[in-house]
Amino acid sequence: MKAIYRTSSRILLDERIGWHVVGRVVEESSVFQRARLEKTSYWTGGFRHGRGFSSESDGKGSGVGKVWRFLTGKDGEATKDEDGTAGVEHIDHSGVVGSHNGEADLVPSSPEQRYREVLSIPVTKRPLFPGVIMPVMVRDNRVIKELVDIRKQGAQAYVGAFLSKEAENKNNGDANHSTENATQDDFTIGGEAAGDQQPLDPDSLYDVGTFAQVHTVVPHEEGAQLLLLGHRRLRKTGVYELDPLRLSVAHMKDEPYDRNDDMLKATTMELISTLKELLHMHPLYNEQMRNFIQFGADFHDPSRLADLAASLTSGDAHALQLILEEVSVPERIEQSLILLRKEANLVKLQQDIGKRVEEKISKDQRRYFLMEQLKSIKKELGIEKDDKTALVQKFRERIDPRKESIPQAAMKVIEEEITKLEALEPASSEFSVTRNYLDWLTILPWGKYSDERLDVQAAREVLDEDHYGLSDVKDRILEFIAVGKLRGSTQGKILCFVGPPGVGKTSIGKSIARSLDRAYYRFSVGGLSDVAEIKGHRRTYVGAMPGKMVQCLKATSTSNPFVLIDEIDKLGRGYQGDPASALLELLDPEQNSTFLDHYLDVPVDLSKVLFVCTANQLDTIPGPLLDRMEVIQVSGYTGDEKISIARTYLEPQACLDAGIPKGAIRMDDEALKTLVDDYAREAGVRSLKKLIEKVYRKAAFKLVDQNLIQVPERKKQEESESNKDEEEGEPRDKSLIPESNNPTKSLEGQEVVYESPLLTVTKTDLNDYVGHPPYPSDKIYQNETPLGVVTGLAWTASGGATLYIEAASVEKGEGKGSLRATGQLGDVMKESTTIAHTYARRLLEEKDESNSFFSDHALHVHVPAGATPKDGPSAGCALVTALLSLAMNRPVRPDLAMTGEITLTGKVLPIGGVKEKALAAKRSEIKHIVFPEGNKRDWEELTDDVKQGLEPHFVTDYEELFNIAFLTSD
Repeated sequence: MKAIYRTSSRILLDERIGWHVVGRVVEESSVFQRARLEKTSYWTGGFRHGRGFSSESDGKGSGVGKVWRFLTGKDGEATKDEDGTAGVEHIDHSGVVGSHNGEADLVPSSPEQRYREVLSIPVTKRPLFPGVIMPVMVRDNRVIKELVDIRKQGAQAYVGAFLSKEAENKNNGDANHSTENATQDDFTIGGEAAGDQQPLDPDSLYDVGTFAQVHTVVPHEEGAQLLLLGHRRLRKTGVYELDPLRLSVAHMKDEPYDRNDDMLKATTMELISTLKELLHMHPLYNEQMRNFIQFGADFHDPSRLADLAASLTSGDAHALQLILEEVSVPERIEQSLILLRKEANLVKLQQDIGKRVEEKISKDQRRYFLMEQLKSIKKELGIEKDDKTALVQKFRERIDPRKESIPQAAMKVIEEEITKLEALEPASSEFSVTRNYLDWLTILPWGKYSDERLDVQAAREVLDEDHYGLSDVKDRILEFIAVGKLRGSTQGKILCFVGPPGVGKTSIGKSIARSLDRAYYRFSVGGLSDVAEIKGHRRTYVGAMPGKMVQCLKATSTSNPFVLIDEIDKLGRGYQGDPASALLELLDPEQNSTFLDHYLDVPVDLSKVLFVCTANQLDTIPGPLLDRMEVIQVSGYTGDEKISIARTYLEPQACLDAGIPKGAIRMDDEALKTLVDDYAREAGVRSLKKLIEKVYRKAAFKLVDQNLIQVPERKKQEESESNKDEEEGEPRDKSLIPESNNPTKSLEGQEVVYESPLLTVTKTDLNDYVGHPPYPSDKIYQNETPLGVVTGLAWTASGGATLYIEAASVEKGEGKGSLRATGQLGDVMKESTTIAHTYARRLLEEKDESNSFFSDHALHVHVPAGATPKDGPSAGCALVTALLSLAMNRPVRPDLAMTGEITLTGKVLPIGGVKEKALAAKRSEIKHIVFPEGNKRDWEELTDDVKQGLEPHFVTDYEELFNIAFLTSD
């Protein structure tokens, strides 16, 4: 049977049939295919540089022409070898000998009979299919040398390509090297190039492989790269040689099948359709298909078509090996179709992902291009100007309506900067700096003042509505409003509220702003250490910004806001400067009319701003800064005031925050008084607020947990019921709904009010709600005080407190007189201890000359609560009394407490914190209090509820105090 085909005007020899020419072997169209490879540009490296089959194209005509002359008998001249000699015998690797003497007799020779043993080449990742070309890396020099020698003899080299089981199961690095081509394999055979590697194990290869032709051998740094073209299937039957591995093989043939079978035709057509779909979706398959067609593809052969389809897929090695082992063509083409369809779906998914990513990226690009085109169109039509012109126009529109109110100095700078901006290029760095500077200059409210509400009665109502007590603060604000009303305008003031935490210093600032109807702005300077926060940065710095006051004017859009400067007593100081000194200009009424910010570098009028500062103490505020402020003391609340605040403000807010209906829970008076006296003794109400919130949260849990309250459905249920009634044609009339006595709904239909409480919190319930009282009793000695113990009064940041001063003798002996003080005392209090000791010795000598107690005893003075720092001069009187009580062996009255600074001559000097110390005495059930005569005015200013139950004694020197402390009579 002749196996010569014409395809696209080219002669192809059937790869499955070999022809034996007298004196020469022409195997499987090898000459033709080599000539084809010489002409293709795809395998440039192997064939254009003489590493391929250059012996077949030596200028005597192409390989196709030689084949045609051999087959037609028109070879007019003897075929010459590379050395130019004619008629030389050529021996191929199968041992066939022939001559080139021009005879045209053709003797068929079967490859199945000639190639019973083949050199084994292992492949990894995927098997080699018939009709498919695959590059394989070989590192065994013996194999490479043998193949090269065969090719030098002018014959074709054939090998058996078998898939490796080990390379499939475990992907070790020595046997698997990644390449750019998914079909390329990299495997080491033999031990010569690999050093200590063992010879290839025949059992590590699959039984079915591919009979492949070696088209080219390309040298490589690690061996050589073989270009294999698969021809037919092989099955290994035994081992012919181990090193290098040669296998005995049997050539496999497809099982007979009916080409006219409808099912086979339909499957083939579907396979071709899927192939076309793949070629349309991905260009990589176009390249592989081009190679397949180039090497003699036949799309009418279902067997070769199935092999092509399987080779195009990215299926796993095992699935592809099963297709290779399949000899039933219908079954093989069906399996290939399944893999090809999966590949098509995978490519579709890849395209969808790429399309989504592309759309996401191109959407912004498209918008950018359209916006640029729109700008160009508007610019051409005169509808819109460029960025620089638009900026200049925007700045001029800001200042044109306010030219008369803008100061002349500021207006001059603005005009100069606008002129400068017009001359700058938008790409320059100076452009952005000038633009930001103009933005701040033109947006400030130059000369713009908000209308104030100068109504004393309305302001009093607002202040009383928000805060209980604080009469000093409220009176000062009402005075400010009254003066402003009489003058017709208000001036800026600098007030400073000083008091313990939690008394409402910050919150009353909001009420003051609301009562005056001024814009409110607050910033805290606690821990502030950078002067630039107050005065602004220089414009030469990157990211420069104005100071807080300029930001305040921009935020409030008015030149007379209410500014609250919080925690002014906690200013820091760092390497950036002293903020306290920077505040001197800001808080000086004589200077802040021309306040100069470093960023603006233009005077700003802050004389109409009402400044209010808050502080916990005055000691840490610098003297020059304190001198510029009007100080208003905000003392702590009494117990009655706390109860009133809790009832009026804290309980309703806690009830609302907990979602409890009004009237559902009530805390009785005794429980609230216990909460104030035993749980929240600080001067403010911050802790009291937290405790009340905790009580109401736990009460809300009890209401829900015990089903004491029916939780109504909110708006969704009401809307659904209303819609349902309307659909049924019955309008919902809320007036017809009967109302129960408890609870009742308000007119708005939203608030539920209970006439009687569902749950009452009593004094005994407080342990369950808020735990045990955190404060022990201040009165350590209930009935009488021991010798050398005196009750003193102290002022703290959280209010007043009582403290006991104890004196004891530790050593007795002539000349042993000394004094030691403990209790974490400050320097001032240590000096007061020394002064008290000196004065007590002098007074004792006057009272009893024979008493040498201070000369012969080493004394120890201690103030309990050693973990609490203590300082101040007001304990001088108590220290003298404790020392005299120990020296005279006479106890001090247990219901007496005292405070006052002592001098070496016995004078008692005034102290501070009279109200806090009086409240502390009441908590400790003290009846008699000794104050310096200079504090009598402070006592008279106290309210009656603070004075109630206390009997004050005012003294000018210690002699008066001595009679009160040690005599039984008044």
